[in-house]
Amino acid sequence: MSDGALSQDEIDSLLAGLDPGTGGAPKPAAAGKPTAELAAFRDMLDSIGATQAHNLSMITGQDVSLGPVKVDVTTRDGMLPSLPDEILAIRVDMIGGIPGDHIFLLPKDIAVRIASLANKDDSLTDMDEMAISAVSECVSSMTGTQITLFTEKTGNRSIQTEAADGSFGPKAIARFPASEFTRIQYDLTIGGEAFNIWEIFSLSFVKDIAAASGVRPAESQAAPPGGMQAQQQGMGGMAQGGYQQQPMYQQSMMGGQQQPGGYASPMMGMAAPNVQPVQFANLNMGRGGQESGNIGLIMDVYMELTVELGRTKKLIKDILGIGEGTIIELDKLAGEPVDILVNHKLIAKGEVVVIDENFGVRVTEIVSPMERMADLS
Repeated sequence: MSDGALSQDEIDSLLAGLDPGTGGAPKPAAAGKPTAELAAFRDMLDSIGATQAHNLSMITGQDVSLGPVKVDVTTRDGMLPSLPDEILAIRVDMIGGIPGDHIFLLPKDIAVRIASLANKDDSLTDMDEMAISAVSECVSSMTGTQITLFTEKTGNRSIQTEAADGSFGPKAIARFPASEFTRIQYDLTIGGEAFNIWEIFSLSFVKDIAAASGVRPAESQAAPPGGMQAQQQGMGGMAQGGYQQQPMYQQSMMGGQQQPGGYASPMMGMAAPNVQPVQFANLNMGRGGQESGNIGLIMDVYMELTVELGRTKKLIKDILGIGEGTIIELDKLAGEPVDILVNHKLIAKGEVVVIDENFGVRVTEIVSPMERMADLS
């Protein structure tokens, strides 16, 4: 005899969008049939699989491999049964030239694994703010590689993303697109351990990327029934419309000669127009000066340059106990180079010097792009 209160199973069903009276699993939407657009999008993502694996390897310090991606179309009800109970959802919506929903979904075990490797903290067992931030950096790195790919394929240089926004909790409260969306499944291996992660794009974004890349929908690629004959009839029904289709010649406007290309020109007999060549300026003149002058537009822009002596992590209780005379131990050894950052991005290392009565830094090393990628963690 129920007292009117909802059971935990009924609460979970309501959160998942189910009918609590049925107690059944949601009916998954039928997976979308393969289309030219989905196939082209899948091939794009596969083409950067090695790059994505290398970037994740630099961040985690482990051997990483990505299997061929799986792409289909589904809905929220079709997605939920394939997810574990707890997930980390990182939203990185596309904005700018081609906007659309964009979400990464990671099970708790792989999210904790990536965060512990990125932070070099083997004791990590749960998803706190620091762990979510570490995984968000990895996702931002993957998304950046995708942006470069989409820009190259479409020629649209205004494709951008929102800042990564991560949240951890039950899968039922994850925010999915309202209607059908594109689901990407990755088979990810880190240090010999196999995981699955998912990526979601709004269906409109995938179609827009494919269209901008020159991929036409399958229906527009199919030949019309009846072949060329049907096309000719559809263009005017000339065999039935009172006059016949002309042979593949047309009248010239310049004197009535027969020219290959179609039927007789209605402008036959008119005076020949006075046609003169257009004089265009030489596009190569001054080009080098313009390219070298563009950098001058930003030469007087200020950027923040900071020198970082070291870092450390402290519990809140330890931070509250800091007072005068407290000694804080940093993560750098005495005599180790200090970090030089521009807008909080590591660009070089150096040694501390004294100039008159002021501190200074002598640059000893310029950081390579690969080291910069590793420091994103």
